[in-house]
Amino acid sequence: MRHTGQDGHLGTTPPVPGRPTTFLFGLCALLFALITWQVIADGPLRDADERLGPWITGSRLPDGAAEFLADLGGVAVAVPFLAAAIAYTSWRGHRAGTFRWWPAPVAAAVAMAAVPALVIPLKELIGRTGPPGMDGTGYYPSGHTATALVAYGGAALLLLPHLRGTYARRELIIACALLNFAVGLGLVRRGYHWPLDVVASWCLFGMVLQGVALVVARYGRPPTPCETDPAQPK
Repeated sequence: MRHTGQDGHLGTTPPVPGRPTTFLFGLCALLFALITWQVIADGPLRDADERLGPWITGSRLPDGAAEFLADLGGVAVAVPFLAAAIAYTSWRGHRAGTFRWWPAPVAAAVAMAAVPALVIPLKELIGRTGPPGMDGTGYYPSGHTATALVAYGGAALLLLPHLRGTYARRELIIACALLNFAVGLGLVRRGYHWPLDVVASWCLFGMVLQGVALVVARYGRPPTPCETDPAQPK
């Protein structure tokens, strides 16, 4: 029988809580604070960002492909994807008799609800102007980036414990990372956001997803045969 790690220590069933999670949370918090300070203070990082943005906008990625990638971060696409993952893993967990199968799906749903709860006030408070051609203020942080990260990242976290083999889990994580990078690239390429708008959302909601990961690690693991069959040795 395999055991998950205790809180604050490494375990065997992914996703794994512990010191790496603490480090990543701190790194995301530090980067988000630094980027936000530079955007508000009109610092050198913001100047570099506003030089990089037009260079990416002028890249060779076709407009249609960039628009498609940007649309993957929209509520109409990303939220139903997460809802399907929540429904599927809830059904799998309940059917398998997983102990407290519901906290992990609830955590993913709460993370998605946190997107507008955090993004909208920050947009109003910071009031960053958009790239050339975009009117008004309220572009920092990127809502589409946040929606994509929580939807696809949350779905990946819910599905990880149900996959067999390290290869399948690794490929799912890689696919999730590439998908979120593609969404951010599409948003910047189409001139909807500055690059730092995207990076800031990755940092902010990377912290939120780490909370989901801890819940999934604790409650999202399907029961092992010895847990479901009393006759099996423990």
